[in-house]
Amino acid sequence: MKISDLNKEYDKLQLKYGAKELDSIYNGGLEENPDICFVFMNPTGRNIASEKSWKGRKSPWIGTKNIWDLFYSVGLQDEKIYKKIKSIKGSEWTEEFADEVYSDVEKHKYFITNLGKCTQIDARPLPDKIYKEYLSLLEKEIEILNPKVIILFGNQVSSIVLGEKISVSSVRKKLFKKNINGKEYDAYSIYYPIGNGRFNIDKSIEDIKWIIENKINNKNK
Repeated sequence: MKISDLNKEYDKLQLKYGAKELDSIYNGGLEENPDICFVFMNPTGRNIASEKSWKGRKSPWIGTKNIWDLFYSVGLQDEKIYKKIKSIKGSEWTEEFADEVYSDVEKHKYFITNLGKCTQIDARPLPDKIYKEYLSLLEKEIEILNPKVIILFGNQVSSIVLGEKISVSSVRKKLFKKNINGKEYDAYSIYYPIGNGRFNIDKSIEDIKWIIENKINNKNK
């Protein structure tokens, strides 16, 4: 099975839970044994790839700026790509530039996804029950990817994926084991660094750097 084989299921859930005028946003990056699988919450209409007129890749954070501060700060984005993202408007992203950005993501050996793929008009909160409908699909993604480490953003996503009540502030740098069909994957919960969580981005950066230094680099030796 390939990652893209799951897209039809995501599209069905978009019709059920997302904005009818927008498309699902799937995922993107290195699809075979990435160092890190980053799991966010759900996409919004700020991602211009969610527009019906967009014919390119449907990957997270296309046409946005702030999240790329995080990836650049932890050494997971080339300076040339980062400077271009910061210098253009979201509406100026082209389908070709989106491919260029995600080629850089792939080069840096990580994968970006959301627990929920149902695109909303804005950043409205979603109830746990919607995210839980996506959990088995996310687990299939993880099985296909076989990442070295999973990084979960925020209390809600972490709690649902790990199956226990998580408060990020009390579990920083704590290793969790995510069991999927008998295989255990290393997972960490970190602060959500975007929107209302922007004031925590320094903590997110600190923890990701620690995970890269102490877990990823050690596994790659």
